[in-house]
Amino acid sequence: MRQASVLLGVWLLAFPAFADTNIRAVTLSTAGVAMVTATGAMGADGLTLPIRRADIDDFLKSLRLSDPAGGVPVLTLTGPAGLQDTFAALPFGPDALSDLRALLDAMTGAPVTVTRRGVAQDGALMGTRDVTCTGDGEKGCVALALRGADGTLRQIALDEGTEVAFADAADRAAVDRGLAALRGAARADQLAVRLTSTASASRDVTLGWLQPAPVWKTAWRAEETDAGLVLTGWAVIENTSGQDWDQIDLTLATGAVQALEAQLYDRVQAARKLAAPQMEVAAAPMMARAMAFESAMDMAPVSMDDNDSFSSFTLTTPVTLVAGDMISLPFLQQTLPDARLTLYRGGSGDQHPMIALDFENPLPLRLPSGVLTLYAGQGHGGDAMVPELASGDRARLDFAQDTAVSVREERRDDSRLTAARIVDGVLLAEERLEARTIYRLEGAAADTRVVTLLHPARSGWQVTGSDWQADGLDHLRRDVTLGAGATESAEIVETYVTETRMALLDMDTPTLAYWLSRVPDADTRAKLTRLQDLRAQIAALEQSRDRLTRAEATLIADQERLVSLIVQLGDDSPANTDRRARVDSIEAEITANRAAREQAELDIAGHQQDIRALLQ
Repeated sequence: MRQASVLLGVWLLAFPAFADTNIRAVTLSTAGVAMVTATGAMGADGLTLPIRRADIDDFLKSLRLSDPAGGVPVLTLTGPAGLQDTFAALPFGPDALSDLRALLDAMTGAPVTVTRRGVAQDGALMGTRDVTCTGDGEKGCVALALRGADGTLRQIALDEGTEVAFADAADRAAVDRGLAALRGAARADQLAVRLTSTASASRDVTLGWLQPAPVWKTAWRAEETDAGLVLTGWAVIENTSGQDWDQIDLTLATGAVQALEAQLYDRVQAARKLAAPQMEVAAAPMMARAMAFESAMDMAPVSMDDNDSFSSFTLTTPVTLVAGDMISLPFLQQTLPDARLTLYRGGSGDQHPMIALDFENPLPLRLPSGVLTLYAGQGHGGDAMVPELASGDRARLDFAQDTAVSVREERRDDSRLTAARIVDGVLLAEERLEARTIYRLEGAAADTRVVTLLHPARSGWQVTGSDWQADGLDHLRRDVTLGAGATESAEIVETYVTETRMALLDMDTPTLAYWLSRVPDADTRAKLTRLQDLRAQIAALEQSRDRLTRAEATLIADQERLVSLIVQLGDDSPANTDRRARVDSIEAEITANRAAREQAELDIAGHQQDIRALLQ
């Protein structure tokens, strides 16, 4: 079919230009968000802000407006299913706007003006159909059916010489609306947010909002100088806002603030009793305190602010940065005393100590975290990670191993019973655990070192001697001067006393023997020995009682068997006479056996009474 070209009309799509606001300030946070401040001219038509689709939730969560005219502000933007919702209210689908025939079929009944070869005809659309082209029976063409105002039905060829214009303003508006929706969908990564107000006067307004941003980073440099260790912080910043920065005020904030991810734009289908997620962000007040530092190089001038939850560094020189570009510039410098250590951390199992820096935050506000590179003379001394530090906080930063010094760690554990007593049938045993750690150090061949040993502290353990000092809550510290080629050792003894409680009446024989061999107190040992003897006698008596009980049962069974046989025979034969004599003798044995068993039970009860008396 020959491709038809039809002029439907000229429609201006009202897709707003993004030039209504200007970014004036940006605060980048280590929480992964940027606070944007912008100004714009606002009048009766409002103003438009370009917001990336990925940023819209944070924008809706956080937008603030400073409007000197007051009024009620209103934000308008395309919804998350704007394209589908728009075409759900139109008589045609999105595909019809790229297929003329499909559009005309969908608008059947609409009043139109059809112009072909300069002849215009008014009427109502009756759809299209395939026809055979005049003079060419092999090719297919399309004809448009039209009902004229006088009722005349016409068939008009639909080709490049045919123009169709909708006569009804509502139909034209529907096509306009559909095209605008398609154009908006083509820019799905960016939304046009329209801000209007009930106040119509022309005025300048200030807006602020949050949007996701990469965490700004700090790269520290530490250089050895005659004056000490010069620490310089370089900020690494990236503009991912989607808009150019032109002479903006840039602030770098650090702190453990919480940034919640809201779900305010996407459509949420929830049960009737569930509300859509709502998030709030409270802006904390800031107290400005400017500081200046001596610098070995020119620093980007900054003012510093401190707050309960974050600290910030504001560059007082405006920053210009094209969207998508990155800059790095020095913004902070301080000279610190050179507090390097040769540090060995106990329990690490390392063969060599580390070269470390005892680092303290000298600023009256938080120091941002970042990687630190140490320069020693003309060489690279190593890298370390600086954690975020509050004012006055300390950290030990490891840079490299000192392979010229060797450390070997030996551990010996021992335990012994120091006291034991019996109280109300319970053995109370105090045991002293001893952990002896020996650090054997071998010095560098040519240089003297002061090696700092950090031994992990254990809660509840006591350290003997005064050579080791507490170093915070987690370590004990000792400095060892290690001459060139020398060997030294440092020992630390830790003790811990435990109390064990055991019921003696429930204690089995092997366990009693174990504690008897360890008890240091003579009186307690004598009681346990007596207890052991009484329990041995009870065990022997119990064995005898059980043996007598079994023997008695055997005698009774034999006696019953003989009596049954005598009754069955019923005569006075010599055999029966012997049997009667045996029955009488068995009776005497049973009586004696029973008396012995009862005596054994009495002896057992007596020994048990003796045990109770002993343990009391």
